[in-house]
Amino acid sequence: MSASIISFVLDKIQHLAPGLVYILVVFLVFGEAALFVGFVLPGETAVIVAGFVASQGRVNIVLLCALVVLAAIIGDSVGYAIGSRFGHKLFTLPLVRTKRDSLERALEILQKRGPTYVFLGRFTAFLRAVMPGLAGMSKMHYQRFLIANALGGLVWGIGFTLLGYFGGNALHKIEKSASWVGIAVLILVVGAFVTTHILKKRRESAQGF
Repeated sequence: MSASIISFVLDKIQHLAPGLVYILVVFLVFGEAALFVGFVLPGETAVIVAGFVASQGRVNIVLLCALVVLAAIIGDSVGYAIGSRFGHKLFTLPLVRTKRDSLERALEILQKRGPTYVFLGRFTAFLRAVMPGLAGMSKMHYQRFLIANALGGLVWGIGFTLLGYFGGNALHKIEKSASWVGIAVLILVVGAFVTTHILKKRRESAQGF
């Protein structure tokens, strides 16, 4: 996320009435997985900026944290439901079709170690947008998904809101650091996918002999 986008979001949110700040942040966080808004504007940017606005006394930090966490959990649950019911139809979309093999491997991993990847997926923009839907497609039991999703939403929601609240004017540095954390998590998850796939192929080859 570029500094210009952060500045744009900050400028817009700072000029909103307090009630609209809550509504906008809730919409963006909820919509990341439920409406795939995360492909356009990662929710963490809005959360960090809203945390900064709360530090100026314009919105209540406790209420903001609570709303962010609830929006994250409910939005991902909607994403899970969409994936469970319509997921395989989404594979026919042009943007998704080119990554079908990777997504199918991800589904295999989710079936085995789903909750761990649901939790980790909360901390990188791309996985926040797709992980709930993939979890629904993998037929992961909703209760297992909900527990991992709630824990991830709690840590992520409170953590990034407070980053903005205590970060003051260091928003650009905070957002850049958050992006690097997300990239690191994404690399770890993709690495796990690849490693598992390679080990599976080796086992299949060994059984062939």
